[in-house]
Amino acid sequence: MKRRILPGTGLSVSEVCLGTMTWGEQNTAAQAHEQLDYAIAQGINFIDTAEMYPVPPNARTQGRTESILGEWLARRPLGDLVIATKVAGPGRRDWIRGGRTDLTREVIAEAVDTSLARLGVDCIDIYQIHWPQRNVPMFGAVDFDPSKERGGPSIREQVEGMAAMIRAGKIRHYGLSNETSWGVCQFHRIAKELGMPGPVTLQNSYSLVSRSADGDLAEALFREQMSLLAYSPLAGGMLSGKYLGGALPAGSRFALFDTLGQRFRKPMVTEAIEAYAALARARGISLVQLALGYVRSRWHLGASIIGATTMEQLREDIAGAQFELDAETLAEIASVQARYPNPAG
Repeated sequence: MKRRILPGTGLSVSEVCLGTMTWGEQNTAAQAHEQLDYAIAQGINFIDTAEMYPVPPNARTQGRTESILGEWLARRPLGDLVIATKVAGPGRRDWIRGGRTDLTREVIAEAVDTSLARLGVDCIDIYQIHWPQRNVPMFGAVDFDPSKERGGPSIREQVEGMAAMIRAGKIRHYGLSNETSWGVCQFHRIAKELGMPGPVTLQNSYSLVSRSADGDLAEALFREQMSLLAYSPLAGGMLSGKYLGGALPAGSRFALFDTLGQRFRKPMVTEAIEAYAALARARGISLVQLALGYVRSRWHLGASIIGATTMEQLREDIAGAQFELDAETLAEIASVQARYPNPAG
């Protein structure tokens, strides 16, 4: 499997990153460990998790995913594995630190220590802010609403908190997630002013139907020498084809959890996916190959984050995320995108 050096890190990571958010809810520990064994055998060395996982988040399961990964890590040498996890941002999740989710220096330090303990490692390679402290449109929302402004720790305090963890040897680098162009630039501006490390990666939703990272955010990534870690490259499974024609397979994520993935359930998203499915058929490839091959083709990509609930899905997705699309197929994708530029947001 191809590897890429993440700019500003020296970390060599597989172009496919194994996502983990179903472990502990839709997947048992044994199933998660089977996924890990297979992924490593395919050349994957990059694993992404979060203190909030599994999804959907709740008090009963929170933290279970990191623990499941930690159990697996305890049985093997780390070698060249790259482990990424995340600190939850502010929100109504009283079960995380008793509701203390504002990103203060103290909360960042406590969250790092808790993740280190669950994972059973001495240092986290990339520690990410799961979503911003401040008010921003997220998860498919597109309109900024000033009435939702709230107080909380500044970006300066978050930079200082991350820098303290790097100095302590508890994390190697840090990244952002669900962040905007303004946020990326502010983190770097403040880090430079303080003479401290800035963020090295951005983990945002990115797929054929979720392309917010292609405009001014792509410029910010280029100028700040960051790479994109693309989550939901199959749009929550919509681009796998299993929901085509209004299907709702038993046991699927959208059948089990009504509130998940609302951005991918918009009528225009469904229409766009039907067009991409027709294109894939015309090109003689699968919709998964079309969708993941497209994400792979993007110049700002660091890695595609692939998650699955079955081994069959995992095998197809890992292969699809290494699929190379030809120029004609990419041109035809662009023609579909002209009709459906960014339907999921």
